[in-house]
Amino acid sequence: MTPFGGTIETTGSRTHLRLFVSLALALVASAGVLWIATGELLLVLAYSLGIAILLAGALAFQRMQAAPESEVVGMPDWSVTVAAIEVPGAAVAITDRANRLTCANSSFIEWFGLDAAPPNIALNRASQEELLRMIRHAWRDGSARSDKLESVETETRWRAEAERAGRGDDHLIWRFRKIEPEIADPLVSYDVTGAFGTMLSKAGIETAITAPDGTIKSVSSGFAERATGDANSTLAGQDFVSFLRSDDRDRIFFTREGRSGTPQTLIHVPLDDPNMSSTTGPDESPSLMLLIDAGVGIGGGWENSSTGTAQLEGLLGQLPLGLAMTDRDGRFLFSNGAFLRAVNREEQGLPSFPTDLVVRDDKAALSDAVRRHGRGPSTSGNMAIRLANEPDETISLGLAGVRGMGDASVLLSLTDSSQETQLKRQVAQATKMQAVGQLAGGVAHDFNNVLTAIIGTCDLMLLRHTPGDSDYDDIQQILQNSNRAASLTRQLLAFSRQQTLRPEILQLPDVVSEVGPLITRLLGEKIEYSVNHDRDLGAVRADPQQLEQVIMNLAVNARDAINMHRGGTGKISLTTRRVNMREVEQMGSEILPAADYTVLVLEDTGGGIPEAVMPKLFEPFFTTKEQGKGTGLGLSTAYGIVKQSGGFLFADNVKGSGGRVVGARFTMYLPVHEGAVPAAVEDPIEEQSSEWSGGGRLLLVEDEDMVRAVAERALTRAGYDVTTCSDGEEGLSAIASGGEFDLVVSDVVMPGMDGPAMARAIRELHPDLPVLFMSGYAEEQLRKDIDIPKMYFLPKPFSVQQIGDKVADVMRGLARK
Repeated sequence: MTPFGGTIETTGSRTHLRLFVSLALALVASAGVLWIATGELLLVLAYSLGIAILLAGALAFQRMQAAPESEVVGMPDWSVTVAAIEVPGAAVAITDRANRLTCANSSFIEWFGLDAAPPNIALNRASQEELLRMIRHAWRDGSARSDKLESVETETRWRAEAERAGRGDDHLIWRFRKIEPEIADPLVSYDVTGAFGTMLSKAGIETAITAPDGTIKSVSSGFAERATGDANSTLAGQDFVSFLRSDDRDRIFFTREGRSGTPQTLIHVPLDDPNMSSTTGPDESPSLMLLIDAGVGIGGGWENSSTGTAQLEGLLGQLPLGLAMTDRDGRFLFSNGAFLRAVNREEQGLPSFPTDLVVRDDKAALSDAVRRHGRGPSTSGNMAIRLANEPDETISLGLAGVRGMGDASVLLSLTDSSQETQLKRQVAQATKMQAVGQLAGGVAHDFNNVLTAIIGTCDLMLLRHTPGDSDYDDIQQILQNSNRAASLTRQLLAFSRQQTLRPEILQLPDVVSEVGPLITRLLGEKIEYSVNHDRDLGAVRADPQQLEQVIMNLAVNARDAINMHRGGTGKISLTTRRVNMREVEQMGSEILPAADYTVLVLEDTGGGIPEAVMPKLFEPFFTTKEQGKGTGLGLSTAYGIVKQSGGFLFADNVKGSGGRVVGARFTMYLPVHEGAVPAAVEDPIEEQSSEWSGGGRLLLVEDEDMVRAVAERALTRAGYDVTTCSDGEEGLSAIASGGEFDLVVSDVVMPGMDGPAMARAIRELHPDLPVLFMSGYAEEQLRKDIDIPKMYFLPKPFSVQQIGDKVADVMRGLARK
């Protein structure tokens, strides 16, 4: 039998058959002679039987001697196997269960030799252990693979596969392939010594990267060979121009080749460094130098060679730097994809002239620059421009004059910085919003002190005037305007996320239902208002009154947009839905953390938000309404409330059929509350209408003279014994000197020692002395700084009645204890 199951007939088999026939005839003949000679039949039979036994033994012995030859004939022909496993780029070997090398192709012999088989081939120790692991897995599972193999002496990395094979599963087939190292971007690493430079050299283009001072940073192997005769020479640090020379016709040659060499066309491409400013000149950044054989193409030069021009276009199209070419009159000839992306014209394509890309103020300067670089000696430079589609962003455009390339005379270079520009814009917007928020919070705090004094003074004056007095109406007008101003300060605090919130665990549809009737009245009959709620919405933690304010502000903004752009007729839809963590991850947002959210979406048909307005939408005091019809605080207040509640508020446009913008969409994400409902903030005070008549000794600490005066008069009028101090140090001194007080009433922000620091020092002397803080900032923020027992809060601005009631409530609660 052969290894493939067929039968064969050998020469030895035919010889055995002929010998057997001859011996049988001899046996019959000798038996006949014996019977004739003796006539004894029994003797003849015994003789014949003995001779037959001897012949059978001899034949069996001869077949045993011939058996090894038969087995050798049946062995597999390994030369056929070797021919079958010759795979280009792969080393293939076959081993048995004893890890002995049975067969290998030429690549395996070249890379690893025949002295050893896996796992004992020329790899490092960790790789050999990895091969042992692969052997165990292959015998057990049928196959194994790994890409963690490294050579001992070189840095070559390997990928290996082992597969169990054979009729008895008694062999392993090994396949080894080299893992080619990743090629770095040569223009980023300023290195053209690798495959990139070699590829260009084969196309007749020699490359070099030079430093701003003209010294070489790296060259391709082709450049090194033509410049020095040694392809392995680095030339780093040497002067670039020292390897070139020009003749009387300004043709450029390699110095080593002289005029006997091929004239070269030199193209200078400034490489923008992202760490440099847009006003960086050409002498301050590295450069890519391209030397192209002037004889490339038909006709012996670029001037008469469409093939050479096509080759150059193909080259520039592969570079990651945005490049375009113009003729001497400034008309675009072509550009690569990176240039179109940088100017945001991938779909429209190039205009006729570079000046069509920039704003009106930059057209004349760019036209002059292109014309100047297109004529006369070859020059290069940079200029700052503003693109027409992004007039607020200044970018750097590189210009370089080229000669000897037919119509092409000016090379324009532009970095595709769209993602970087977007990131800068987001960071600038976030920084601006944070700065404006801090400013708004500070202004609101100072303004609250002024309003507290005005409101308190008006309250005290109203106590001395009756409704019939001539001054009563004027005082009431002052008081009403002050309360209106106080409402504006609350909006500023909401934007700066410093207002006092009373968060609760609630369902968003409940809040929408509460504010629904008011929204319907505000929208009127011409605007269709619809509400749709999703099922199984998660609960959120927020201040219900502030959420109502957010929804109201968004609805009013949508109504005003419909009135302005649609004549008062339109639709407003409000939808709530759930968004789980997986959906957030699929969105790929860099702002929205992965979590479960309850989402409120408000859409309108008011014509959408202009792109120029979108970045300023949530800024305070920014409005697109007519003068006198908007404060510019509606959306900024909504934004601040949502952010202070731990949520996110986004705005975008809604497109209808044909891609036309039909309206705006505001989407509010509030994180779903996890866990049990938290206990309410400890406040043992119960609001009661009856006045506190027990009096008490109060320490009033306030740095603003007018606020301190109003508070002192209000509390003295209410029957309290009031001691006043102008700062924290004076208040602490009053306590330390032995003063006995029932309650400390203090401002939070004061020069020197502030309110919380004074309270901590007082508690060291009198651990049970209660403190009532007055502040225009949020109570939640205050409790982050100091959260101690018997601490109470009164928001500014307050009236005479409010400070009297709050102190009475605190004293009443303390008396019950």
